[in-house]
This record gives sequence, C-alpha cells and structure tokens, in this order.
Amino acid sequence: MPTSSASTTDAAKPAASGGVQSLERAFDLLERMADAGGEVGLSELSASSGLPLPTIHRLMRTLVACGYVRQQPNRRYALGPRLIRLGESAARLLGTWARPYLARLVEETGETANMALLDGDEIVYVAQVPSKHSMRMFTEVGRRVLPHSTGVGKALLAHTPPEEVRALLARTGMPAATEKTITTPEGFLDALVAVREAGYAVDDNEQEIGVRCLAVSVPDSPTAAAISISGPAGRVTEAATEKIVPILQEVARDLSAALANTAGNGQA
Repeated sequence: MPTSSASTTDAAKPAASGGVQSLERAFDLLERMADAGGEVGLSELSASSGLPLPTIHRLMRTLVACGYVRQQPNRRYALGPRLIRLGESAARLLGTWARPYLARLVEETGETANMALLDGDEIVYVAQVPSKHSMRMFTEVGRRVLPHSTGVGKALLAHTPPEEVRALLARTGMPAATEKTITTPEGFLDALVAVREAGYAVDDNEQEIGVRCLAVSVPDSPTAAAISISGPAGRVTEAATEKIVPILQEVARDLSAALANTAGNGQA
C-alpha cells in the first residue's frame, strides 16, 4: 500500500536529536494542541508547526487510533482521554521528585511544605512534607481548591494574561472561604500585580482563618507548578516572611534545575 511505505519511511527517518522524527513530530503536535486550548484544526497545526498537511493528517490518524486524540463532529481534533491517565501518573511522579526539596523547605523554615499544579481551572496538591511542630498545617495530597483563595493559585496565575484570568474566574466563581478571601476579579488581578512585583504570593487567612501561606512558582517547570509553606499566622509573621521567601525562591530554582536535568537524562 502506498501509505505504508510513506509511513515506514517517516518513522525510520532519524531526527536531529538522534531519535525518531515521527515521534518527535507527534509529541510536538500534542503540545501545540495543549497550547491552543486542547482543540485545533489541521490547518492551524500546519501553520504553527510548518509541517505539510498530509504529514499532520497521517500523524493525527495514528494518535486518534491510539486514543490520545479524538476527532470532533466539526472535524477538528481534541486531546483524547488516554492522556488523562498519563497526566495523572506524571503529576504523581512530579510530586515524588519534589519531596526532597519540600523536606529541605521544612528543615529550613520549620513549616509544612507543599507542591501544587494548575489542572484546568483548579489547583491540585501533588506533594506535601509536614512540619515537625505539634501545631502544623495539613493539606491532603490530591485535594483540589479554587485558585483565588490560595497562595499557590496566585503564584501560578501571576503571569497569565488578565483576560484569561477573568475568564477562569467567571467559570469557577469566587466563593468566600473566609471573610478575608478575595471575591472580585479586580481584587484578584490587583493581588497578581503584587505577586509579580514582590516575587512571591501570600495567602493571608484567605483559605482558612489563622493560617498564612507563602508561595512561589517553579520556573521553567514542564507543567505549571508552585511550591509553598503554610503555618499558623502567629509563626508565619511579616518578620518570618522576610527570612522564608529567599529560601522558597532558592528551593524553587534548585527544583527547576533538577527537573530540567531529569528531562535531559530521560533520553535513551
């Protein structure tokens, strides 16, 4: 069959990295679909990737057959359900890699350390190392919360365009967890400006009365991630914040470097 020889040639063709070119192209298309919101047309993929339509069509047919992409009734392509399982496993593994760095945060700050990701419109906690204090904060791994009332949510959304933040808040609503929760889009956008200026985010009794949280994003993470410490407001004071934030930022940089190194060493 003519398509068979073309596919075999494409699959066997080496990529610049020494890998298989068709695999690299397929994963590139999946990432472009994610960047576009999860649903695209072939012409959009061709324009953004520079690949010819027949090549994209062949790759997408394979991804559809494997369940990683599905074709919509309007003929556009959307990310498929099998990616959910991969994403959940990857998130758990990311949390496992982060644990030594969270443990370091606990040792150096004395407070509970967390790692969280932005999953759709929600924050999901993927790792935690508890404080050694008898009075300490506890957030169950796997717990989902809305971004507007959390330090990690602010850290993760700080550099998101305002119109996208407004759209997210319109979808989720802004229920008040406490009387200090920010409940207006304008108030939340002002808080994001403060995060960008300060280089860290604060949850000051906004998720739970008596609890203060400090958070920073993990730079260049393969998926949007943030780390934080949380503790009683009586311990996580303004004075303590000045000492804790540089530690948070340093650990975030070190974790970022470790994740980049892991990705680089992942090539066979």
